Amino acid sequence: MLYRSRRLEALLGGPLDAVTYADLAALANNPEASEAEDLDYKRELLAADDKGKEELAKDVAAFANHIGGIIVVGMADTKGIPTKVMDSDVSDAHQRHLQQVVAHNTAPPVRFETRAVHNPATPGSGFLILAVQRSPQGPHAVTAPPTKPTEKALRYPRRAASKTDWLTETDVATAYHRRFSAAADRGQRLEDTERELLTALPTSNVAHLLVSVTPEVPGDMHITQASYTHHKNELLTTTSFLGEDEPLFTDVRIGSRRLIAQGGDPRGYWYNRCELHRDGSGGTAMRMGSRTEVEQMVEFAYAEPDTVVYELLSALYLLGSHARDRAGTTGTALIKAALVDAPHSHPQGPPTPNMHPLLPFRIDNVNPVSGRRVALSTQFCAYADSQAAALLDDLADGGTGLVQTASALADELFHAFGIAEAAPITRDGEIRSTAWSGDLKPRILQWAKNHGIAVLGE
Repeated sequence: MLYRSRRLEALLGGPLDAVTYADLAALANNPEASEAEDLDYKRELLAADDKGKEELAKDVAAFANHIGGIIVVGMADTKGIPTKVMDSDVSDAHQRHLQQVVAHNTAPPVRFETRAVHNPATPGSGFLILAVQRSPQGPHAVTAPPTKPTEKALRYPRRAASKTDWLTETDVATAYHRRFSAAADRGQRLEDTERELLTALPTSNVAHLLVSVTPEVPGDMHITQASYTHHKNELLTTTSFLGEDEPLFTDVRIGSRRLIAQGGDPRGYWYNRCELHRDGSGGTAMRMGSRTEVEQMVEFAYAEPDTVVYELLSALYLLGSHARDRAGTTGTALIKAALVDAPHSHPQGPPTPNMHPLLPFRIDNVNPVSGRRVALSTQFCAYADSQAAALLDDLADGGTGLVQTASALADELFHAFGIAEAAPITRDGEIRSTAWSGDLKPRILQWAKNHGIAVLGE
């Protein structure tokens, strides 16, 4: 099924395609499985009379107008908490009927998927999952004849917490504006995301890795006090570099249509900034861990290949997870990565600061035995960039697809330094263990093991 949600997959024990009858039955009497903005339960879903058709159209459109979600048919609930399995009709004919009802009673018609999860003891009955993605064609209106008096010919529902409410005229106008503006060049949105991040960076003359992601289909991360508290706690306690336990950020605040997370000392050696936008776009700026050396009377800074790749992988996973799991968007995303010797070397960067002289920058290895630099780069580079498109699920799942995307981006960055490819990872989504060293090696190998990623050279 196309709809993906890390929260729901953790709750159900896997992707919707793999969920079993036992998995769904086990939700009964589990308070953690209560109805939410992305989850609803129905004892049955006949949609036989006008009221039933209106309710089905409303429930499906509400998810499409928000962040998407699933309806589990065949489960009774009490105050939103699933309480009892009530096997439902899962026949192909019934699934076609539900599709037709929604198609005829929403405008524009909402697309959704169904999956029958049969009861092994009584085939033909069981649970029916309706999976609704956030729609790029929203807002969707309910066109079914209203069963309650109303002056509105078209009504636009939206999921709100565990209930459904109706969009106001302002909400509808805003949603239409987003639909049409989404048709504009997403490449411009990607550039804007990167430029805004650069503008906000503290003055610095050290190397940075900047990564920006913009979904093809905009999402919508609602920022309320409750959601801000939840996202802040998540960013401060569970967001880290891949394979690490130490949190990446120490401060999270609200900005204009975004969350801003920062970690480290803005004036120190280590500093990270991340801007997570409501529409699922996001950007990260990470100061590159580097060393300095003097050769032929020239002092320069250099970073090791595994350091560059490690920060790139971590940034892609962070931004992909935000777009999919906070903003509720799916599908593909545009990605840009830039490696600069200092922020002001970027074409859209800030003015040159009045600081110590900027050191030329390159990418080189370090001999693990002698600790001496082993030259890789054939030239210094002040600004290198690369672009790619990838599935958000590949980034957020943290598996082979993430490594493949990072490899494509890293190779282009390395070309600017005269290096043919980024050795720590491959285009097939593998980890080359021999190209990792120091503290990063055990971290990345353990992460690869946990996510089923192939490792070469072990």
